[in-house]
Amino acid sequence: MRTYLIRGVLALAVALAFSAPAAAQSIVRGKVMGPDGKPVEGATVSIEATEANRKAETKTNRNGEFLQVGLPSGRYNVTVTKDTLKQVLPANISQGRPTELSFQLTPSSGLTQEEIKAQAAMQVLAKDAVEAMRAGRDDEAIQKFTEIVAKVPTCTDCYYNLGVAYSKKMQYNEAEAAFKKVLEINPNSGDAYTGLANLYNAQKKFDLAQQASAKAAELAGSVGGGGSAEALYNQGVILWNAGKFADAKVQFEAAIKADPKLAMAHYQLGMANLNLGQIPEARKAFEGYLTADPNGAKAAEVQTFLKQLPQ
Repeated sequence: MRTYLIRGVLALAVALAFSAPAAAQSIVRGKVMGPDGKPVEGATVSIEATEANRKAETKTNRNGEFLQVGLPSGRYNVTVTKDTLKQVLPANISQGRPTELSFQLTPSSGLTQEEIKAQAAMQVLAKDAVEAMRAGRDDEAIQKFTEIVAKVPTCTDCYYNLGVAYSKKMQYNEAEAAFKKVLEINPNSGDAYTGLANLYNAQKKFDLAQQASAKAAELAGSVGGGGSAEALYNQGVILWNAGKFADAKVQFEAAIKADPKLAMAHYQLGMANLNLGQIPEARKAFEGYLTADPNGAKAAEVQTFLKQLPQ
């Protein structure tokens, strides 16, 4: 199960050093640093008068620096934006004296004090929700994650964890809705498809489970250059439960190829071979299980099989 926290705030330090202007004209200059502590290239800098209809716009260079010359004297708001990050600083611009500004773009740089406090409270709530999830207090986790998504409706990890918690409580309709909400926000979430596959498998909706598992495996392959061992194994289990042993065998073999240490894939491959009457292949798969996990939960059972199966 994934247990992600809402990201915190990164602190930065900025130092500026500029020479004095050569001419008596207004100059606004500054530097923009990003969350990683490095200069931000290509940030948009908007300089807008607060008492008149005047506005100028420029961009930061590769060193994160910007320069704007020739604005009339007055009060301005200088806004720096880059992707989803934003910061606004006031500036008094006057002729003959440079205005120097430093910007620190962080997840909280564009927030009010009230919004920063609300973000901190949300982080505490997320931490408590994850701890409840880990401790098996599913009702408490559901309550807290529900509180979070009411305020942050794009929290895909919250919806994912809601799906897992509801699945554990066998509240399948709620779990399905939660996993589908993840896909509504992020259609390429392989984890959500895996959650749906497990959910449908538990309800013996094998056709739906196979479709969801296949989609999870497809997404895992597009990201990692090959199928996810877990997704392939899950697809094999779904086919196994549907009585499609030959098809399940193919998936278990693929899972082992993706991760030779996935012991349960070896075990299930052995069981599939037994049901197909392929005894030598079954022995090899069971031996693979013991190699991958000599003291695993199925070790005693596998050792019994190996004693009983003909050489």
